[in-house]
Amino acid sequence: MTDAQDFLTATRVFYDTIAADYADHFKDSLADRPLDRALLAAYAEAVPAGGTVADLGCGPGLVTGYLASLGLDVFGLDLSESMLAIARRENPGLRFELGSMLDLPLADGSLAGVVAYYSTIHTPVDELAALLSGFHRVLAPGGQLLLAFQAGERPLRLDRPWGHPVTLDFQRRRPEHMTRLLGEAGFGLAWRTVREPEERLGESVSQAFLLARKSAQVTTHVRG
Repeated sequence: MTDAQDFLTATRVFYDTIAADYADHFKDSLADRPLDRALLAAYAEAVPAGGTVADLGCGPGLVTGYLASLGLDVFGLDLSESMLAIARRENPGLRFELGSMLDLPLADGSLAGVVAYYSTIHTPVDELAALLSGFHRVLAPGGQLLLAFQAGERPLRLDRPWGHPVTLDFQRRRPEHMTRLLGEAGFGLAWRTVREPEERLGESVSQAFLLARKSAQVTTHVRG
């Protein structure tokens, strides 16, 4: 088994195991975070009209549902069947698919937007370039990418959450590093927001949000 398969398997098993407790714990997380809602609304306005958005690593579908409420044509994709079952139950009018962000079953240029909302945090650092290149591939010119992640350098290890016998590392990233990787993948950064942790909500580090854009194609006319 390759390293990529190892981390994908570990991530899938972790979230399959904790899905019900996770969904219950975070069901009101957007209601408690007005700035996060505002950033999602700003993203929804930035997405080219009429296009489809993929919420990659959608988990129980909270952000997918919120983006749909803002008028986006959005679907979710996740590794965990247990998470997807909850997402479908809570959002019966939306589409949710099983799959990996590192092997997107999507045509080149087929999306107006990609959202990776705290879902790249289990990807090993040496897989990030390939991950962002995949996001770039499936976006149409002018398509918008929103990344959210915990800011920092030291990973967080969750061991036996809610008493379940599973463990997983949550990678924290430096916004400057992610900005550089986005540029190398062909994206232009539109804005970068880093907010202070909401300690009353259990956050211990700053939270980062990056909006990046795939450049529109430029047509050159040559006069004869």
